[in-house]
Amino acid sequence: MRTELNRRLTSTLNGVRNLGILAHVDAGKTTVTERILYATGTTHKRGEVHDGTTITDFDPQERDRGITIFAAAVSCTWADHRINLIDTPGHVDFADEVERSLRVLDGAIAVFDAVAGVEPQSESVWRQADRHGVPRIAFVNKLDRVGARLDSAVASIRERLHTVPLVVQLPIGDEERFTGVVDLLRMRALVWADGSDTYEEGEVPEELREEASRRRRLLEEAVAELHPVALEEFCARSTLSAQTLAVALRDLTRTGEGVVVLCGSAYRNRGVEPLLEAVVAYLPSPLDVPPVRGTLGGEVEERAVDPAAPFAALAFKVTATPTGRLTYLRLYSGTLRKGDTVLDAGARRSERVGRILRVQADRQVDVDEAVAGDIVAVIGLKAARAGATLCAPGAPLVLEPPTVADPVVSVAVEAGRNTDTERLMSALARLAEEDPSLAVRTDPETGQTVLSGMGELHLEVAAEKIRRAHGLEVRVGRPQVALRETVVRGVAGLVYRHVKQDGGAGQFAHVVLTVEPLGGADGQDGEGGAEFEFHSSVVGGRVPQEYVRAVAAGCRDALTEGPLGGHPVTGLRVTLTDGATHSKDSSEMAFRTAGRFALREALRACAMVLLEPVAEVTVTVPDDAVGGVLGDLAARRGQVSGSTARPGTAVVTATVPLAELFGYATRLRSRTQGRGTFTTRATGYAPAPSTVPGR
Repeated sequence: MRTELNRRLTSTLNGVRNLGILAHVDAGKTTVTERILYATGTTHKRGEVHDGTTITDFDPQERDRGITIFAAAVSCTWADHRINLIDTPGHVDFADEVERSLRVLDGAIAVFDAVAGVEPQSESVWRQADRHGVPRIAFVNKLDRVGARLDSAVASIRERLHTVPLVVQLPIGDEERFTGVVDLLRMRALVWADGSDTYEEGEVPEELREEASRRRRLLEEAVAELHPVALEEFCARSTLSAQTLAVALRDLTRTGEGVVVLCGSAYRNRGVEPLLEAVVAYLPSPLDVPPVRGTLGGEVEERAVDPAAPFAALAFKVTATPTGRLTYLRLYSGTLRKGDTVLDAGARRSERVGRILRVQADRQVDVDEAVAGDIVAVIGLKAARAGATLCAPGAPLVLEPPTVADPVVSVAVEAGRNTDTERLMSALARLAEEDPSLAVRTDPETGQTVLSGMGELHLEVAAEKIRRAHGLEVRVGRPQVALRETVVRGVAGLVYRHVKQDGGAGQFAHVVLTVEPLGGADGQDGEGGAEFEFHSSVVGGRVPQEYVRAVAAGCRDALTEGPLGGHPVTGLRVTLTDGATHSKDSSEMAFRTAGRFALREALRACAMVLLEPVAEVTVTVPDDAVGGVLGDLAARRGQVSGSTARPGTAVVTATVPLAELFGYATRLRSRTQGRGTFTTRATGYAPAPSTVPGR
């Protein structure tokens, strides 16, 4: 009986795909999602971004702005497979929404614009997926646009993403004449008639047969170079069967050695069904990914994707809705039933699950239970936050939470009426609970309430959400960037002795520190650089290990405020080179205090520099506006790194301090009569000139 149950559960899990849609803003992610919902019969009308009728961009701000702001979860069915799909934001200010989604996904569709190819944010989200080891397939969208070229988009994937594109389709027609694709595995033509919801399959057109055969050969050669079984068949037969190609493409997708590339036009509903077939064929099920790892009592433990195992899930998103507080969960093991009591392992607090919902953006369907591999939402959890591990009370486990980036932009906020101050603080607290990349604090000097986030748009959206959801008038100050301080020339052998006698037990700690710069701390490597390292070179047991750890903790305490302007300190290596203890008066507290004051004194002796956040800006403007745009970027302390030409337009890339980009959208529209656009990608921190306030 148990064997038969396990067989049925395994079969069910094999038919599940948990995937996200990743792309640069305006590459067509949401339109791809809407067409998937339409093709699978989940919706009976095509949602359009420009009409504000999409299922996944259901928030009023998303519909007003025409962009995805909040990751939205939907479920649909295709070829007896359940697809749990998350449409993620493409704007850099909402990269943390993408990060939290990637933490719980098994696969992804990366969408690229056939005209622009790989754009800055599509490159960033690709790197995020790399870090999480998420297998991907690629969909080159908008092949019906003027200037669309599959080959140039594929070349940019190869060159900028450093992966091997495995193109499995050939477009039939180009630009407005694009009508379908040739399936290079089956060597069949798939053609969509105008207004048709599905394709007609037929012979490859005569004029494309030679080119299709050449492309099939290139695909076989590329696969044979990467896959040993395919190589063996290729050497023996000088060709690969469609079955061998399909198996090899699945393997290469799941190992990340190659990326299957499909193409189409989501807006015109061309290429979506083959994309769904590729999702089922190439992307992994929950059973195909490694067991999740967590910690239990300091020991690492693995949990297999088994509905009969103890329950463990990760909360990756929390949001308030008219039906209650929704907590989105990815179940990694076990089974969750409505009414169950679960343990928030990190907070050591139990909560009861009231309802379990399968979510379709702003619509929900109640279910009685969810099993390992599922993505669902629950109602009833009052305190669990994004990143919390929920598990069976008798089998605690703590999973690694999604990483949260440090905020880079801050604004002062206050209620329009003094009587609304308490309501505003409550609304801000709830907002920070829903979005961990937002932080709320009170400035100790001015007493102002400060809201910090990932960018100007991020904070605009947060303030508008308070206005709409809570009916509050909110006044917002001018944005301020988050500065940091770093060491450019260190100090060696700084001696600090902490001695305190207050009548009872005394405190004694003697430490000697060396401080030096840590390479890459300015963030120019694009990943934010290293932040802090602590080492000990003390020999002979002069400082016990528990005191060494206390010194390290004290040094971390000292990093919160630097000597230049009280900003966080980053990019330094501290070495404890010597020390001394007292038989009675030394303690971990004494050495932590000594570490804190010793590093503060050392930093005052170091040569320090102020760092400011910088971003890579890509500006697309008409040819006749390039001169004015270049001048404006220079006035904003921008450093132009490249310029390329497209028909009638120019694309300028520059590195610009984030503080200089406030209000740039309005300025660019003014200079280009509304014809210019720009995107940004955070690249880290760079030394700030002496004219930048903050010292």
